[in-house]
Amino acid sequence: MTDADTSGHIDISNSEAHWQSAWEAADAFKPGTPNDPRPKYYVLEMFPYPSGRLHMGHVRNYTMGDVVARFRRARGFNVLHPMGWDAFGLPAENAAINKSVHPAQWTKTNIESMRVQMKALGLSLNWDREITTCNVSYYRHQQSLFLDFLDRGLVYRGVRDVNWDPVERTVLANEQVIDGRGWRSGAVVERRSLAQWFLAITKAGESLLTSLDGLKRWPEKVRVMQENWIGRSEGLTMRFVLSNVPPDGGSEEDVLEIYTTRHDTIFGASFCAIAPDHPLAVRLAQGNSGLRDFITSCKSQDTSEVSRSIMEKKGFDTGVVASHPFNEAQALPVYVANFVLMDYGTGAIFGCPAHDQRDLEFAHKYNLPVLPVVIPEGENPDSFAIGDEAFTGVGVLRHSAFLEGMTPEEGREEIACRMEDTGCGWRTIHYRLRDWGVSRQRYWGCPIPIIHCEVCGIVPVSREDLPVQLPDDVSFDEPGNPLENHPTWKNVLCSRCGVEATRETDTLDTFVDSSWYFARFCAPQSDTPTDTEAVNYWLPVDQYIGGIEHAILHLLYSRYFTRAMKETGHVTLDEPFEGLFTQGMVCHETYQTADGRFVEPDDVVRREGKVFFSDDPKTEVTVGPSEKMSKSRSNIVNPDVVVARYGADVARWFMLSDSPPERDVYWTEAGIEGAARFRRRFWRLVEAAGDDLCPPESPMPALEGEAAEMRRAVHRIVAAVTDELERLRFNRAVAHIYELVNDVAGFQEQGAGAAWVRREALEFLVKITAPAMPHLAESAWRALGHDTLVALLPWPIVDDSLLVDNMVTMAVQVNGKRRSEITVVRGASQDHIAQEALACDKVEKIVDGREIRNLIVVPDRIVNIVV
Repeated sequence: MTDADTSGHIDISNSEAHWQSAWEAADAFKPGTPNDPRPKYYVLEMFPYPSGRLHMGHVRNYTMGDVVARFRRARGFNVLHPMGWDAFGLPAENAAINKSVHPAQWTKTNIESMRVQMKALGLSLNWDREITTCNVSYYRHQQSLFLDFLDRGLVYRGVRDVNWDPVERTVLANEQVIDGRGWRSGAVVERRSLAQWFLAITKAGESLLTSLDGLKRWPEKVRVMQENWIGRSEGLTMRFVLSNVPPDGGSEEDVLEIYTTRHDTIFGASFCAIAPDHPLAVRLAQGNSGLRDFITSCKSQDTSEVSRSIMEKKGFDTGVVASHPFNEAQALPVYVANFVLMDYGTGAIFGCPAHDQRDLEFAHKYNLPVLPVVIPEGENPDSFAIGDEAFTGVGVLRHSAFLEGMTPEEGREEIACRMEDTGCGWRTIHYRLRDWGVSRQRYWGCPIPIIHCEVCGIVPVSREDLPVQLPDDVSFDEPGNPLENHPTWKNVLCSRCGVEATRETDTLDTFVDSSWYFARFCAPQSDTPTDTEAVNYWLPVDQYIGGIEHAILHLLYSRYFTRAMKETGHVTLDEPFEGLFTQGMVCHETYQTADGRFVEPDDVVRREGKVFFSDDPKTEVTVGPSEKMSKSRSNIVNPDVVVARYGADVARWFMLSDSPPERDVYWTEAGIEGAARFRRRFWRLVEAAGDDLCPPESPMPALEGEAAEMRRAVHRIVAAVTDELERLRFNRAVAHIYELVNDVAGFQEQGAGAAWVRREALEFLVKITAPAMPHLAESAWRALGHDTLVALLPWPIVDDSLLVDNMVTMAVQVNGKRRSEITVVRGASQDHIAQEALACDKVEKIVDGREIRNLIVVPDRIVNIVV
């Protein structure tokens, strides 16, 4: 096969397809069995939703995963690198409504299209393990897991106020509400009371929290996000005796329980407030139409943390009063307030306006007292006053009876002891985390295997009757859940008593589907949800790759689901992902016409330093900032167009080379053209070597002079690339490969030793480039006289003796204090040394966007950074 002409141009369409076929024929990416003597390595990218087309974010994500898989394979690991489809979900159902196509057909067509795109990228995937979550072969096992969880009390049904998306017309979990809006639709979420199925994730709250410290190979920001979401706090539950409760609205003694972490401020309390859906509010509203109207208005408000902090604080005075627990003469009015949530604590607070901003805004609105009880050091407690901002800093307790002069910490301990002694309060550990509501009022999801019988109540479907399959003949003409509206599907006989009953018509949240797929990949043909030998061998996933946007939703759910599967005997571990990498987004500048319409990159032309709309060359287009590629901004670059124009290798190379992988990459024509130029240069370098190479497998002759130094440089760079790939620093590995290309191109020495070194250099270069540009590597390997596949070859072996004398360790100081050290080649350039120093983890954390005022390199000794 001819891969290139004399100009260095490679026939992309032929060479890439050829090598993809060769890999497939050789079963190059099929993993070994659990008996394989090689160490295992499981690399997994978050599987995609089959929307129909890949975007450049997919290309970046899967390229990174593929580099890891190819690198680990070459390093002697038994690699599992599977792919599947997160195929249930609302977009398919919406397509059925809008396009009159069945969700199954829409999904199947999209999968077929995206699979072709993935294969065109040359990804080293084991397609024999392909999973599609909407296939009954997958969700029948999910239903079995659901029943196992139900048996162990990990699933339950309860009536609870839930987040209702009025556009999608379904329930959302708390984690799916972003700033008070549905995570997909963007609609303002409402609160409704519905019977739902829940996974008892709160039972694992402490485990999910404490185990975060052990996830050493997870980004710190992800661990912090999960820690904050779980939200463990140590506080006190206090009992406030109520009075003036209407006779028909209460019992002989009404008590309001309040959870707080600031019980030290109890003497600054001026009111109590309860959530609109608090049981007391519901009782009081039965005889109060004004309160009923107020509660109704609260149900449509945005309840996100951000919105609650900025919205106008409103309340309704119930007329009920609470006795201050330490001052019987002080009565605290009880309000129903729009900024108090039932989801936090007990759904009730005591308001200390001086030391909480929301309480302060509420107090100002309703003319309630504001008494500061935490006074900053040095301030006069009698004159210290609160203006428009609450004081939340440190200080000393004043105006606080027996707490006078204590620190807040001492005050909290004293209050807790006194309330425990009297039985009026108790120490409480609280979690922000709430049980995971998994019921969705939609058709295109996994059916919940439950029967509702008027005689027997809730009846699990017997395992012999699994799977409960979705009906094909559904209509989307009526609003609401098609399963609820189906004329026959929901009608069934109770498996216990035989009377007529109904199926559960809610389906499972699609995040359930993605919470265990990584375990199914270990043995996707197993007759049980998991195969014990397979999951014990392959799990945990050694390297998981995906977006930071899944830090809470998918990753937290997967961690919990793994624990639940362990409790029910399906796996033997708690944590599913040993290593996690979150890649940055792919961005592109935006283009807008004068009327505000966004224009796609392919529809603009540049002329005389200006940008014009190609459909109307006289219409000038404004170039906007580079933003995440999205349909709404019309700044998407089509991967198919890029692959057709430049080839998959160029797209992959650009995704890896432009910026650190955890940061955003900015797509530019200059960038992709630069990647294409590098590929051409690489090919010319290999092709031009020709007669200057010794035959393959020739023994190494005696080396001296430039040849010996060249070999030393080659091994140094291969060692550096190896280290960078181990650390997932793809862009730095690319930089070293550029360096090696330059070195090989500049090596002009002749003779037997030079011919041998040149061949070794080129062969090493091909092998270390292969994970990123696999098709080019195969063509180059063939041009060097080999008939084997690079994809099956081991990684180059570095001669450590060539590195010893040439390396030096340098201390790295920040503002005069030693923070780290780096090892570089002796005599390395100052620019290279500076780059290495700034890339140190400890240095990166300290600098973190701060201005670098000076950077001093003392060659072979020390680097001092001044910020």
